[in-house]
Amino acid sequence: QVQLVESGGGLVQAGGSLRLSCVFWGSTFSLYVMGWYRQAPGKERELVAIISSGGSTNYAESVKGRFTIDRDHAQNTVGLRMNSLKPEDTAVYYCNAVQMIDRREYWGQGTQVTVSS
Repeated sequence: QVQLVESGGGLVQAGGSLRLSCVFWGSTFSLYVMGWYRQAPGKERELVAIISSGGSTNYAESVKGRFTIDRDHAQNTVGLRMNSLKPEDTAVYYCNAVQMIDRREYWGQGTQVTVSS
């Protein structure tokens, strides 16, 4: 059973930076596309960034140039570096894993990011 545990959220001023990390265990990490999603109060959960096993990435337009997703196959972790944070980035951020063959999907418990103006 895949388990995902996020860490690194917190409170930061606008313009600041945070790095989120997600530890993956319970299966073969390289078989999964990993991603970060976020959900702000009263809004739908939305994609922030995804990274394939080979390192190809895609980002939401709202975070391009500010956020960077990466993964470490030795540590079974996926990270999200967030720079130039804005108040509208405030949300609960969730780690996501999708198995490339059977499309099974897993979610972490979420970590709160709050950006003050």
